[in-house]
Amino acid sequence: MAQLAVHNDIISKIIEPGSRVLDLGCGDADLLAWLAENKNVDARGVELDPQKVQRAISRGVSAYQGDLEQCLYDYPNAAFDYVILSQTLLEVRQPLKVLREMLRVGKRIIVAFPNFGHWSVRMAHLFTGRAPKNKLFPHDWYDSPNIHFLTVHDFEMLAAKEGWTVERNIYLAGTEPLHAMPNFFAETAVFLIRQ
Repeated sequence: MAQLAVHNDIISKIIEPGSRVLDLGCGDADLLAWLAENKNVDARGVELDPQKVQRAISRGVSAYQGDLEQCLYDYPNAAFDYVILSQTLLEVRQPLKVLREMLRVGKRIIVAFPNFGHWSVRMAHLFTGRAPKNKLFPHDWYDSPNIHFLTVHDFEMLAAKEGWTVERNIYLAGTEPLHAMPNFFAETAVFLIRQ
């Protein structure tokens, strides 16, 4: 939970006051509610879990229940200043399609994800011979919401291949910023990207 708070803090510092923001997989809308109250953003959220949508709406956030892989087609080009996908990239069926659509409807996108290349994940796999289960990936393989696993290096290579501009990349070891060897030492990463 501390990691999520750190991600929200990092993302909240990136978002400019008065921006139009769409958060995909917004959960209870903690981040969006804070942004609306403190940065006067036009905050919108999409969430699959109907109970979380109800809690988001009760906080005054405009949120609706939907599949984030389908909802983006409903928005026109550059409808938002920022589109956020935090801790959800590993769960989508077609991540590249989602990222491309995010870049179509948002002037900038913010993507945060756990790093499957972290040394603890590598060691767990090496020494147990099983799918890693640790604080970054706490579920058994058969019970995990994650269907894709990626590393910091994988994401950087994708951004380069697609010709995206990475405006900021923030790597975290726990809750602390990391500046060296992120593919090996970063537990999570936050990227700010534009076309």
